[in-house]
Amino acid sequence: MSFSEICNKLYSALGKMLVQYDFMAGRLVPSLEETNRFEIDCNGAGIVVAAARTDRKLSEFGVISAPNPQLRELVLFLHEGCDQETDLKEKPLASLQLTQFGCGSLALASHYNHCTLDGFAIRDFEVNLGALTRGEDLITVPNADRTLLRARNPPIVSHPHFEYSKSTVTHNLFTLRGKSGTNVMQSLPENQIQVLHLSPQSIASFKKKALEEDKTLKNTTTFQVVAAKIWKARSIATRMSEEKVSTMLFPVDVRKRVVPELPDGFAGNALVPGFARATVRELKELEDSSHIRKVQEGLERLNNEYIKSGIDWLEVNKGAPCMEDSFSLVAWWRLGLEEQLFAWGRLKCATPLQVKPGLVMLLPGPQDQGGINICLDLPEDQMKHFSRIMLQI
Repeated sequence: MSFSEICNKLYSALGKMLVQYDFMAGRLVPSLEETNRFEIDCNGAGIVVAAARTDRKLSEFGVISAPNPQLRELVLFLHEGCDQETDLKEKPLASLQLTQFGCGSLALASHYNHCTLDGFAIRDFEVNLGALTRGEDLITVPNADRTLLRARNPPIVSHPHFEYSKSTVTHNLFTLRGKSGTNVMQSLPENQIQVLHLSPQSIASFKKKALEEDKTLKNTTTFQVVAAKIWKARSIATRMSEEKVSTMLFPVDVRKRVVPELPDGFAGNALVPGFARATVRELKELEDSSHIRKVQEGLERLNNEYIKSGIDWLEVNKGAPCMEDSFSLVAWWRLGLEEQLFAWGRLKCATPLQVKPGLVMLLPGPQDQGGINICLDLPEDQMKHFSRIMLQI
């Protein structure tokens, strides 16, 4: 299949997609009814699609299964913007770029506004896109009804919500400030994205040790064990004082946790931050099994009433995910993004192009090794300390 045929299949599939996903062709604008709230203006402004070729071979880019700054240079829409504030209503809700390398390999880069779709909805979007390129029907029909997650009237805050902070943002919520290429070069150097691989054997050893420490610990998952270990290692490696309360946030899909459950194909953002919190002294002194239990509690507390209470808390306080002594852990590897099939072939791997400070991402390990890749933005000396703690059994 020639590159022009591939591009035409992509354009044709997207044209059909936007009949069902018409809201994705719109723009975020201030709500006409409520201040400090977004709504989607379904104005048909469109999405951005780019096609590009490079003479470089994919093999020249090194590791492609984890964030790679070289690959980022190929994606046009990551370098958009300028020093001036831009109205969000000028920004597309989705941008895609298909790039063909000199060796014939292809890369499909995509960028979505998370106010519009969460990771699970993005996976559905791209699975549907793959099906349409193959000449098939949509796999999942999108349901964009966001009223299913609106606050109660009046709001009822029935729990404390340590996963949120009251917003301190004072600038206009409906604009964003871009970065030109020049600004990026002149700004302070960013930490290099660091990657630590956890083998299946290491993960199994972590589980075994935790179960030996606490015989009452049941149904311990890979995510819970790895999350607890990362929470401890990052809090210590970043030199937080022992009296500080460290909060680890982890997005949880609540589609099936709310009552009534959200419909199949819910095309919005239904992620709620679960959390675990403890002082750094506790993280240092207590057994790993106690940290795992706190992660489990963070998942278990997210029942229907707690979720609705959190939505009401946000309605009252106009807050944001906890911003003090916290970081977010995203289990990207559980999205299944790398399982997509397009008319021109199956994905070899899927990876974020960047990992922002305050974010830790869990990606699938190399195909021949399995396990998990931990990706985070830390200075090199802190990363060495983090790795030492992570690899201790």
